[in-house]
Amino acid sequence: MEPTTLTTERLLLRPFAPDDIPAVHAACQDPAIPRYTPVPSPYTLEDARLYVEERCPQGWREDTAYTFGVFARDDGRLTGSMALIQLKLHTPERQAEIGYWTAKEERGRGYTAEAGRAVVRWAFEELGAERLEWIAEAGNEGSRAVARNLGFRMEGITRALIPHNGTRRDAWTGSLLPSDLGLPTRTPYLPYPDRERPAGG
Repeated sequence: MEPTTLTTERLLLRPFAPDDIPAVHAACQDPAIPRYTPVPSPYTLEDARLYVEERCPQGWREDTAYTFGVFARDDGRLTGSMALIQLKLHTPERQAEIGYWTAKEERGRGYTAEAGRAVVRWAFEELGAERLEWIAEAGNEGSRAVARNLGFRMEGITRALIPHNGTRRDAWTGSLLPSDLGLPTRTPYLPYPDRERPAGG
């Protein structure tokens, strides 16, 4: 897919560019980012270069991940990163997983939720997604707060889902459907209780 750009009241979401490498490197020095996301630790300038110049463009090119750098519109500073991953948009599943991290200095300002609302709308309205997933290590309260702000419904704990630093960790999971936001979907949805009703009932 051709990389795209999204805007919100305060933010610009765009593909990363080489000039962003120092800012990505600086943000990922915060221990909380490698603690809860699959980035190398320690995080080097070369790791940032590979992410910005190779992995992110490859994801757009091969339709495996659509990654946005999230920047403040007033001064262009990096506030975080947001992506759609595990893409199944061209299959009957028509779903993807949303992932994000926020620079330490920018937390608590609502930037990640603001960016997430734009990406969610884009996924449903432009990409035709019919289900979005959110997965985070159990205990990641910050990520869960953002997901709930976006309207994700918590679905429970999946055991041993996330391998991290040589151990498997339990994960919190959630989902968001177009209908949760009052949007149409091309495939009808029949919730579980309705499937259990007797014929003619």
